Amino acid sequence: MAEHSTAPEAGRHLLITSRMPVRWGDMDAYGHVNNTVYFRYMEQVRVEWLEQMGSVVRPDNAVAPVIINAGCTFLMPVNYPATLIVRMYGGEPGRSSVMTWYELLVDGDERLYAEGSAKVVWMNPQTGKSVPLPDAVRAAVS
Repeated sequence: MAEHSTAPEAGRHLLITSRMPVRWGDMDAYGHVNNTVYFRYMEQVRVEWLEQMGSVVRPDNAVAPVIINAGCTFLMPVNYPATLIVRMYGGEPGRSSVMTWYELLVDGDERLYAEGSAKVVWMNPQTGKSVPLPDAVRAAVS
């Protein structure tokens, strides 16, 4: 297996670190966390970051972040019981979007278990069209 670095690449900076327990129900028939659940972990840290900036994620918001693409590289299986450390990084903001990256580690282990990414675009839910990034988001990722 190739070595992976947890050091962020140029242009990325740490936005939030979150700890979350692995639940028994997160596992699949193979006895490790199901691949779809990793996207939930990344989603949870992204929502926590938005809420820390005062952007509560609700369906009646005038502008809302949506994911237009997401990916994950599964490097090592995660098993129950465990506590994950999920780090979210942000990149240079665009007009209406920001690229985010994620690192998933198991508490007490320095190895990288998975790494992911998601491009987040802000849009007007009424029109479905992209809108400029909110000032608080732009400030947080700049």
